[in-house]
Amino acid sequence: MSETKFRKINNVIGWLLFSVALITYGLTVEPTASYWDAGEYISTSAKLQIGHPPGAPFFQMMGAIFSMFASNNESIAIAVNFLSVVSSAFVILFLFWTTTLFLKKIFKKNDFSNHINIILSASIGALAFIFSDSFWFNAVETEVYALAMLFLSVTFWAGLRWEKDFENERGDKWLLLICFLIGLSFGVHFMAILTIPAIGMVYFFKRYKKITFKNFLLANIISVSILLFIFKLLLPSTLALFGQLEVFFVNSIGLPFNSGTIIAAFLIVFIFYKALKYTRSKGMLQINTLILSVLFIFIGFSSWVMLPIRSNANTVINENSPSDARTLLAYYRLEQYPKTDLFYGPMFSDIYAPQDNKEPYIDGKPKYERDYLTNKYKVVNNWEDSEINSNSNHRGLIPRLWSSNHASNYMNFTNPLKYEIQDRYKSEEIIVESINEFKNRELQGELTGEDYNDFFRSLGPYLRISKPTLFDNLNFLFSYQINYMYWRYFLWNFAGRQNDVQGEYSILNGNWISGITFIDELRLGNQKELSQDQENNKARNKYYFLPLLLGLIGLMFCYKYDIKSFWTLLLLFLFTGLALKFYLNERPFEPRERDYALVGSFYVFSIWIGMGFAALMNYFKKFENKISKSMFYVICLFAVPCLMAFNNWDDHDRSKRYTAQSISKAYLQSIDKNKDAMIFTIGDNDTFSLWYAQEIEEFRTDVRTINTSLLATDWYIDQMKRRAYESSPIPSQMEHDQYAFGVRDYIRYENLLDSIRWDINDFVDWIASDNPRTKYRNLITQSGGDISDYPVNALETVFYPTNKIRLPVNKENVIKSGVVKEKDRNKIVDFIDIDLPESILTKNQIMMLDIVANNEWERPIYFTGGSYEDSEYIWMKDYLQLDGLVYKLVPIKTSIDANPYEMGRIDSDLMYNIVKEWSWGNSNSNKIYHDPETRKNSISFRSNLSRLSEVLIDEDKYEQAEEIIDLAFSKMPIDYYGYYSLWTPFVKGYYEINRDDKAQEIVKKLSFKYSDRLNYYSSLEIFNQYNVGEEIISDIERFRNLIETIKASGEKDILSEQIKSFISGSEKFNYIYGEYDFYISLSDFIISLVELNQLEYSRSILDKIEEQLIRRVSVFSNIDQDEQVYYIEGITSDINQYSRLISQIEIYDVELHNDYDKNLKEMLSKMVE
Repeated sequence: MSETKFRKINNVIGWLLFSVALITYGLTVEPTASYWDAGEYISTSAKLQIGHPPGAPFFQMMGAIFSMFASNNESIAIAVNFLSVVSSAFVILFLFWTTTLFLKKIFKKNDFSNHINIILSASIGALAFIFSDSFWFNAVETEVYALAMLFLSVTFWAGLRWEKDFENERGDKWLLLICFLIGLSFGVHFMAILTIPAIGMVYFFKRYKKITFKNFLLANIISVSILLFIFKLLLPSTLALFGQLEVFFVNSIGLPFNSGTIIAAFLIVFIFYKALKYTRSKGMLQINTLILSVLFIFIGFSSWVMLPIRSNANTVINENSPSDARTLLAYYRLEQYPKTDLFYGPMFSDIYAPQDNKEPYIDGKPKYERDYLTNKYKVVNNWEDSEINSNSNHRGLIPRLWSSNHASNYMNFTNPLKYEIQDRYKSEEIIVESINEFKNRELQGELTGEDYNDFFRSLGPYLRISKPTLFDNLNFLFSYQINYMYWRYFLWNFAGRQNDVQGEYSILNGNWISGITFIDELRLGNQKELSQDQENNKARNKYYFLPLLLGLIGLMFCYKYDIKSFWTLLLLFLFTGLALKFYLNERPFEPRERDYALVGSFYVFSIWIGMGFAALMNYFKKFENKISKSMFYVICLFAVPCLMAFNNWDDHDRSKRYTAQSISKAYLQSIDKNKDAMIFTIGDNDTFSLWYAQEIEEFRTDVRTINTSLLATDWYIDQMKRRAYESSPIPSQMEHDQYAFGVRDYIRYENLLDSIRWDINDFVDWIASDNPRTKYRNLITQSGGDISDYPVNALETVFYPTNKIRLPVNKENVIKSGVVKEKDRNKIVDFIDIDLPESILTKNQIMMLDIVANNEWERPIYFTGGSYEDSEYIWMKDYLQLDGLVYKLVPIKTSIDANPYEMGRIDSDLMYNIVKEWSWGNSNSNKIYHDPETRKNSISFRSNLSRLSEVLIDEDKYEQAEEIIDLAFSKMPIDYYGYYSLWTPFVKGYYEINRDDKAQEIVKKLSFKYSDRLNYYSSLEIFNQYNVGEEIISDIERFRNLIETIKASGEKDILSEQIKSFISGSEKFNYIYGEYDFYISLSDFIISLVELNQLEYSRSILDKIEEQLIRRVSVFSNIDQDEQVYYIEGITSDINQYSRLISQIEIYDVELHNDYDKNLKEMLSKMVE
């Protein structure tokens, strides 16, 4: 086959594979917004707004182009989703072409057989990647990773084309394309820059014929240095230069705002122009090419200009407001997120340590803002010594264990921190006693990471606590960050996946599997008696190691026949996988699985899969006839790509799913219309979904969405003070200077007016005031302290002298705004007393109080929920009303009863009408994939609907209650949504409205689910049962609660059957409770069985209780009398429990009572003897 013919076939097959990917992803793409960041990306793309750092301006511009093809607002989402679809299809195209380029270096002979082998092999690898788990996930939703993968694949392919044309006169055009793509990729995601080390080695191997260890090592170091230079120096330094020149020319020279930025731009253009002209005139070809390369990086990076342009347009979503070079640099550096140190830095143990003795404070960063009165930039924060320094004794190398918020989990993963009491406290009896008590618990092995964390937080000042060792950090790096958070994901893609439930180091969820039973059982226990839910989980995918084996064969084949290509691919594999894990420095546990960011390394492995087929074809050269080769290709096709497609289709097909969209609308439908309402949101899923509904579908734009986390930033508060669509600015008296960056980030409590309760308006006046008496400087001076001992930032910190405030209630405004209906006027209180924390208030909490104080009850205030922290509800959890999915702040007191999760009163008529308006987004369809987020979000729906049904029943509205319960089961079928304990209140509801038939139907389904799960647990080895003991106990107690609900209803028909089912399923685990404790806990069920004339079964359980009690009494009788005093109370309690049970039996069956009462008396007499 000629080279020309090969290129034509190569192109045709490449585009054919592109079409396969395009059709696959087009058929399975989500038709609307997905969960997590997708709603934000769709919103910021379609309207060219500013998303979260580090930004994706080019992605958003491309998304805006795709959104133009939408026929209406609701189809904008799928139009933008198709950006990922098309990008992913192009990735497959370039993957195929990249693989053929590598294989041509191995099969150098240009004959027909080799060319066919190359084409077939590359197609196997490309098809495997099409149907791989993580890549497919990214391909069907709006996220940056699909387009980022396109940049990675094109950049890497261009590197190979540069190598091919290296000797040509204009071969460096590929280098310039690479540089342009790398610069442009910064407008999507930084993934493409990870190709630089691999491309560097491509250049090295092509340029240098003689390879030595020294030049090989140097080439690797230089390649990695180029990556770091671009990522950490070139682009950040350029942004910093723009910022510094802007301040210089405005503040020092007196030029107008933006002058320095314009001058910096002209300066850079001038430098490049002169440098290119000079090197060209002097014939400095390589330097000229180097300068051009840097220039093309800048040209690509110029997509970032969109950010300040659109930021200055004051778009509704304008995260971090990167309106100038300085704020753009902070945006690039992710300065709003926690800082992580990769090689040396503080450990999590720093939270237990005092301030550093030598350097207690360190400088923050000055925040420049425009002062339009002076036309200069001013620094708005006291940045010098503004941050508390970490304790030097708690810093170390490779700080993997760094996040103080995850201290408990760190200690669960590694080892508890070593500690000892400080010498000066060894004589303090109370402290010593507390520590010794904790050490006794420690010796008994009953402590968890949470226990250690609580202990160190409470007694830390009296202890000398050691930091985690280097070994602890390395252990965590390899066991969690690399093994669990990389290799587990890798094997998901090429061996198999257990299910779609997030893994948290349990054998039950999130693990990789192979489908080969005996291998999986070595790690995960019995796989032959899985529960129905485990078997039917759509993400349970089995590849039997076939893709993995084919990839490993390809890896070894590449190593054997082309070690240069092997090293090039290995570098790319390492940098897009393991090195990325090292850089991300992840904590246990992340909010969700993070496999989607690692697709670059899976891309490389797919190239090796293609090479694996080539290796097998090369090995079986004896099959010279076309039929044998074709058969072999078909076998591999079915063994890898088709097997992966068959397994993965059902859990990657989002084509008919609208659940994320329906949840966002349900939130907004729960809010009063046209009342200019405000809703406080907490997390990404509720915030981004509301942004999507309002920004894209223009649904309920009368509601002001306020994210409480972002409310801690000055730029977000500024945006909240502007009108957005139909919603008014937030009511606030705080001016920008009072909440600017570094100003009132927090304020401290000082107990000066403990018995006085301030009006909330007086309180806000105080904390908003810059009067010296509100600052710590005044307190320190009055107490005789030396202010020179404190940094300025600490002296300027505001304090609040009382934590007791009162919110007056304007009853007329409450009624007028619809916060409370006229019929409930008499329930409205005159005021609400709020008790603030006796520690600090953060900026977002200050602003929430400011909003409430200045609202005067004129606008309804809502909360999305999702958290039960008092602060999220402004310390007014007793004054909430549950309306649909949201909580409304109302001046009617509803104390929280025993269940802390049941907050707020319910207006049944209002909530009934809200619920009936919800659009459920085909949530009940058996044709959609009910992913983990859909299932988790159903918790709120079910909990709130059950509470509504309870209120309707209490109000004798049985018909409406039945309608609501039916609605819950209709829209959220039991088999699709899990979390079965949430159905028990509905069973109770059916019984209370006398629909026993419906209750019985549900009970049987739930009983089967619990029994099925317990049966699986019982099939596990005992050590595995202990490992999942918490889950076992949870399921037993939930099952018990269901039976107790049946019993409480007076149900007779199925009670005995269900009690037997419960006992049969749970008694296999009596050792977890203790045998006697387990069986005696069945007392109420035994009484019911006796009442239902199930005497033989009752006797069998009573015999077991009696047997265990006899053993206990026997042991008690055989110990020394001196020791019996320690156990007498316990044994007496056991006997009394049993005696009460026997006494109750007498009511229903005298003969049975007499038998066991006689035995009890005999036992007691022996005990007395």
